Amino acid sequence: MTSWLDTPAHRTWLEGGLADLVAFSLRSIRPEGGFHHLDGAGEPLPGRSPQLFLTARMGYVAAIAVRHGIPGAGELLDHAMTSLTGLHADPEHGGWLSEPGSVTRKMTYDHVHVGLAAAAALEVGHPAAARLLAQVAEVVDAHLWDDEAQALRESFAPDWSDSEDYRGANANMHGLEAFLAMGTALQEPRWHERGLAVAARLIDGAAREHGWLLPEHYTPDWQVVLDYNRDEPMHPFRPYGATFGHSLEWARFLLQLDDSPLVASPPWLAEAAEALTRRALDGGWSLDGRPGLVYTVDWDGTPVADVRLHWPVCEGIQIAAYLLRRTGDEHWEGWYRRLWDHAARYWVDEAGTWRNELDDRMHEAGHIWPGRPDVYHCGGALATPLEV
Repeated sequence: MTSWLDTPAHRTWLEGGLADLVAFSLRSIRPEGGFHHLDGAGEPLPGRSPQLFLTARMGYVAAIAVRHGIPGAGELLDHAMTSLTGLHADPEHGGWLSEPGSVTRKMTYDHVHVGLAAAAALEVGHPAAARLLAQVAEVVDAHLWDDEAQALRESFAPDWSDSEDYRGANANMHGLEAFLAMGTALQEPRWHERGLAVAARLIDGAAREHGWLLPEHYTPDWQVVLDYNRDEPMHPFRPYGATFGHSLEWARFLLQLDDSPLVASPPWLAEAAEALTRRALDGGWSLDGRPGLVYTVDWDGTPVADVRLHWPVCEGIQIAAYLLRRTGDEHWEGWYRRLWDHAARYWVDEAGTWRNELDDRMHEAGHIWPGRPDVYHCGGALATPLEV
């Protein structure tokens, strides 16, 4: 049986989907900087300001699309880079403003996405990328990286004071992603070494200890807080419980670390990547009787927030492609096809863009993420199978 990864028609379909995303995203450009949050028709949602992590993610997806020769991607990348070096930059204290015009904390989550965008832009030769990436490295070294803990801090006041009394797996996961990209772009092993240290703490440590359900929330000295946000199960960044979508993201980054020539790969990387994926897909699909993955589960694996979001499906597609290419195992071919069939049935609309959230009738909703502001996950779902 020929894998879909090697089927010309499927690869053409993926490239067409990436082109549709770029065409849709071009409508989000704000002349004054940053990007609009768009609704399903491609119109700006009222009352929504540009967000640093979304601007950076748009730059990252645009760089990927430039690499694939998608027309319009260069304009998107230029606008994102201009926004990151202009609108979002903090000339007084350094770093970047999460929401320009508002007094908000400086989030590690946001800042590492700037590193991801800058590294991807450097790989495709953008003229502003090298300087931006150097600035990110300075900020990480000066403020974000905790050398004693070998992990990332969470957030700060605008002047870098008042480090938050919290540590989170989400910011560290995207830190690992950024460090992988930065290390590769700069050919500097220290970034991959830092990423490995983060993964060792959170995956080989905490996730393994909890049956491959990853605790997301920690004290400043990295003690697990299992009941954090029990009363906010739909929180967009810090929900209570374990998040299968994050398990699938972590698994992909672990395999990227395992493939890195810049760091010695311990055997647990590949083991943990498969364990996380099997726990999320084999053990988590249709838990409540409806197709797909719930947002979060409790520590016994029962659903907590059963809303459907597009991004866990996208992350499942990407890790299935990685595992399929690595192993040739038909189990992962089956998941790759099943996930794409699910995405085509429920998530990809008639114009080729992606619904962000579905309600309990599997119809488009917007309780956690109104509109369609983010093409990062679906851009990855379309591009990753072309590149593994």
